Amino acid sequence: MATEETLVLVKPDGVARGLTGTILARVEAKGYSLVDLRLVEPDRERLEQHYAEHAGKPFYEPLLEFMMQGPSVAIRLAGERVIEGFRSLAGTTDPTTAAPGTIRGDFGRDWGLKVQQNLVHGSDSPESAARELQIWFG
Repeated sequence: MATEETLVLVKPDGVARGLTGTILARVEAKGYSLVDLRLVEPDRERLEQHYAEHAGKPFYEPLLEFMMQGPSVAIRLAGERVIEGFRSLAGTTDPTTAAPGTIRGDFGRDWGLKVQQNLVHGSDSPESAARELQIWFG
């Protein structure tokens, strides 16, 4: 099987809580390779491109506002089945129900907000990874 690449974002809540290093340590312990890493203050245009499939949904505007609250860390990650593997490592989207041992299960909080502040994003398919890596890394 060929090595894949994926986009991982440590979202503003993860950066603000000082969890970037912990998240990176888990990724590296899993055996994935960091190809590129950037601290980014995303503007609305980049976020609109990234979340285009969600435009018009009730959570779209609050999500963009949340993602513009502070910096994110964009990570180009590589490895065998890295897309599937990182998503498993991240845990389910809802931090309250995410399994212990996952990033969201161990560190996520349910703030009772309309938008899940769930620490990380990981591409969900090879097609999404290619599109998202282009948006964040050019």
